[in-house]
Amino acid sequence: MLTSTLPDLRLAPAAPEDGTRLAAIRVEAMRPSLEALGRFDPARARERFLGAFDPDDTRLILDGDALAGFVVVRRRADHLYLDHLYLSPDRQGEGRGSAVVAAVQAEAREAGLPLRLMALRGSRANAFYESLGFVVTGSDSWDIHFEWQAPAGAAGPGQGGA
Repeated sequence: MLTSTLPDLRLAPAAPEDGTRLAAIRVEAMRPSLEALGRFDPARARERFLGAFDPDDTRLILDGDALAGFVVVRRRADHLYLDHLYLSPDRQGEGRGSAVVAAVQAEAREAGLPLRLMALRGSRANAFYESLGFVVTGSDSWDIHFEWQAPAGAAGPGQGGA
């Protein structure tokens, strides 16, 4: 369930033919962070995304009839993995990303699983995820690793809840 102050915001299933336009959003959204690191290569970014694109794990972020971005959540045995969350730059900063993350956090809570992700070192995404309750669990030369767990006592499978 997507709850937002933006009434036309919704998630919809992706289709195989969406890959190319989603790759373009990813390239556009990542450009500032990758340019700051001197690693911006649009062809490589597009190829990396399309090489792992699975429409079954991907949802479109729609604002009315317009494609605002997309989110990819992969189910693992012991966690949910938020693999991608990208909004077109002109759709950022207005609460869409927070609303989508809250919906994914609700899925993790319902499944009784932690939610994990990685964000590029130096990216504004790091502060964004920390503001939404994610904690740093590690890092490597390029990425910061994060995890979010539902607070103790939060409803999980079969536990009911408000």
